[in-house]
Amino acid sequence: MSGCFVAMEGLDGSGGTTQVQRLCEALGAHATAEPSGGPVGQLIRASLRGEEPVADGVLPLLFAADRADHLEREILPRLAAGEIVVTDRYYASSLAYQSLVSPLAEVARLNAPFRAPDITIYLDLSPEACMERIERRGASRERFERLEALKDIAAAYGAALALLSERGEHIVRVDAQLAPDAVHAQVLEAVKACL
Repeated sequence: MSGCFVAMEGLDGSGGTTQVQRLCEALGAHATAEPSGGPVGQLIRASLRGEEPVADGVLPLLFAADRADHLEREILPRLAAGEIVVTDRYYASSLAYQSLVSPLAEVARLNAPFRAPDITIYLDLSPEACMERIERRGASRERFERLEALKDIAAAYGAALALLSERGEHIVRVDAQLAPDAVHAQVLEAVKACL
C-alpha cells in the first residue's frame, strides 16, 4: 500500500504552516516540514535566522542534502506504510528560493532524483499581503522576509511551477487571500481528489 505525498508551497507569510496543520487534522495525516528537523535542516534554519553564516551558493546543496535525509528518514517510510504525509515546503521552494542565487536548471538538476509529490498546493498571495502578515506576527524575521526579496521569489515561483507543470506534476493554486477556513476548504477538496 502506498500513501499520498502532499507538498504545501507559497511565499513566507502565505499561511502554509497553518494550512498544513489544518489539513493534517482533517485527514489524520503526518505533518513535516523543510528544512527538516535533522542535522542538515537545523544548520539551514540557523543560517536563515542569521545565526550561522552560510554562503548563498552553498544553500542549494544543503537543501538537497537535507531533502535526501528527510525522504530517507521520515517521508518514504511513512508513505510505504500507507500514510498521508504533508510537508510544509519541498523542492518547489528550492527551485524558487535558490534560483535567486544559482541558475534554475542547476537547482532543478540537484532535485531531479527526489520523489515527486502526488500533489503540490501553491498558496497564492501577493508579496505585499505576505509582508503585512509577517509584520503582524511580530517575530524576528528570517533571511527572505523582506518585500523586495518576496517579489523576486514570487517571480521565481512562477518559473519553478511552470517547470514542474511541464514535467507533468500535479499543481493546484489556491487563493490564500481568502479567510483561513475558505483556504482550508479548497486545499482539502484538492487533496481529497488525489486520494
